[in-house]
Amino acid sequence: MSSSGIRRFFELLDSVDGVISLAVGQPDFPTPSRITQAGVDSMLNGQTGYTSNYGLLELRQLLGNNLERMYGVSYSPDHELLLTTGVSEALDLAVRAVLDPGDEVLVPEPGYVAYEPVISLAGAKYVAVPTTAETKFIVTVEGLQAKLTPATKAILLGYPSNPTGAVLDRESMEAIARFAEENDLVVISDEVYDRLVYGVQHICFASLPGMRERTILLGGFSKSYSMTGWRLGYAAAPERILEAMMKVHQYVMMSAPTAAQYAAIE
Repeated sequence: MSSSGIRRFFELLDSVDGVISLAVGQPDFPTPSRITQAGVDSMLNGQTGYTSNYGLLELRQLLGNNLERMYGVSYSPDHELLLTTGVSEALDLAVRAVLDPGDEVLVPEPGYVAYEPVISLAGAKYVAVPTTAETKFIVTVEGLQAKLTPATKAILLGYPSNPTGAVLDRESMEAIARFAEENDLVVISDEVYDRLVYGVQHICFASLPGMRERTILLGGFSKSYSMTGWRLGYAAAPERILEAMMKVHQYVMMSAPTAAQYAAIE
């Protein structure tokens, strides 16, 4: 497997002064000072050990309340919310939890550069579903149907989209939801850009009728609060799925960065 091309560009441009980089999803402002101070204070107060494998309960409770307030979807902070080392880890856990070697995943393109290698590392098969500017880079059920096989196990949606900025409208999402239900597919919904939408409304995929029980919702703090370097994300899913993700997380990562969790509470 080759290394990330976009990362090679990032390292190159990082060595040149005065270049505006479009290579990675890095906000153009620093982490707000009160968030940074909360992280610093936690370390100065000696809160530098491991947290629960799931993450700080206080943060999980706040996160659960926020998801219900914003999107009307409810998750138990005890066993349906998991704090991870960035959304990248949450994605990796989701893929490894629900896919077996040889399983296929339908993924709209263009999409985030890490989707294909993460799926490949799990021994599964990445199946590209092309989108075009003519359809505003919105994936269609017809496009998904054309790539469906008996080996298809999941759909990986990255909306709001990196790199196109496309946002799924309710009609498109409901059509995809029906397709997922009819074909008994898991939906991995990467919604890390949920707060960066303008002139339209973001709809959480798990909030659609019947979708909570088959959706793994991925989100984080990196984009909305410019916390990319803090490495903190989350996954929300039914307990049976989250427990499978936890089996990997507890051995690979133990827990998300403690200072980042205290900062996110702020």
